[in-house]
Amino acid sequence: MRFLVAALLVVSPLLFAQQKNAPHSVASPATVAATIDHNRVIIDATVPLPDGSIQRVSVWVDNGNPDLYLSRHLATLLGLAVQCNDHECSSAPPRQVVVGGLTIPLSGIVKEAKIPLKPVSAAAVLAPGMNVEMNLPAGVVRHYDVLIDFPQHKFSIGPPGSIQFHGSDNKVQINAESGLIQVPSKIENKKYDLALDVGASISFLSEELFDKLASDHPTWPRMTGAVGSANMWGSDAETKWKVMRLDRLQYGSLFLTDVPVVALPQATLDFFEKRAGMPTMGLLGANSLQNYRVGIDYAHSTVYFEVGRTFNFPDFDVVGLVLRPEDDGRFTILGVAEVDGKPSVDGLQSGDHLVAVNDIAVRGITMGQVWSLLGGSPGQQRKMTIERGGKEFAVSARVQHFLPEVPDEKEGRKK
Repeated sequence: MRFLVAALLVVSPLLFAQQKNAPHSVASPATVAATIDHNRVIIDATVPLPDGSIQRVSVWVDNGNPDLYLSRHLATLLGLAVQCNDHECSSAPPRQVVVGGLTIPLSGIVKEAKIPLKPVSAAAVLAPGMNVEMNLPAGVVRHYDVLIDFPQHKFSIGPPGSIQFHGSDNKVQINAESGLIQVPSKIENKKYDLALDVGASISFLSEELFDKLASDHPTWPRMTGAVGSANMWGSDAETKWKVMRLDRLQYGSLFLTDVPVVALPQATLDFFEKRAGMPTMGLLGANSLQNYRVGIDYAHSTVYFEVGRTFNFPDFDVVGLVLRPEDDGRFTILGVAEVDGKPSVDGLQSGDHLVAVNDIAVRGITMGQVWSLLGGSPGQQRKMTIERGGKEFAVSARVQHFLPEVPDEKEGRKK
């Protein structure tokens, strides 16, 4: 017994020193299934209602936007006082949102929730073409570790230090207030900063840089008109958007090829720069990250990219329509992309409504689901039901191979 006591007296200080220097245990992260819809990450979560019950909500992971948004329907369920002006509404934020058992406080972190000004018929969703009622913005997730696993369709979030990241690590610039991220990048050996925005379905580049690259590389595939993943929201301007494939883009440690980008007008770029609080030349959207697990360590300003698969996503093997999702669930045809100077689909007019594709009704479904119906192998036929002036008629169209891969400029053949 005397020997045991003596041994404890010797070992105890060592144990105390080890415990003192040992890191504190960190709560486990929450991992939930994710739906990838139009390249956007959608997850299920819950919010507590005033009567003590729980409401399930669909949430859009939107790290490229600092602001919290709610649908008018959700704000009403939560009993939030809503104030409106001519452009949008706002309210106090919900108390919290729960993702996979992890409680994420919102009040005290977010000053207000923004609410789109929508008619009653469209109040149940945050935005047309998306089946979500709130977003999870950069202003919230910047307090956590985040992992978006595109190949496995999973989303993880947890306290700082709770996620074990894998893949290449990249030091990035993060705005301490908004949580917006800028990644050091290179195009043709020139340095630029490009934002990381997994909430965007397509990537953007400043119009000035876009036009210079287009002039220097006339063989790079390009088109006018936002089809497929470039058909982001259905604004009137999307019929005139310039889209091009970049040959190569170094994004942090990633070396990407055949990257589709949209030209970003200077006024919009100025808005992005002001919101980011630092210079930027555009953003990399989720369309270029579908093969990766993207980890964001906000506490250490580090982003991780881990390859999960290698697959060529045919975002632009589609019927060449430019669509707008309406508040009533319908899809308006804004325009038709051209092939060799001619419309890729005959018999359509701006203002027609897409009713069905191959006899599958599209009213009320999401933008991503519509483009899945309009996609396929080049040359395949798609039967579309069109409504014009209250009358319906059928139009047959072929799937086109828009924006083919960048040809090898030196050898005159495709890579």
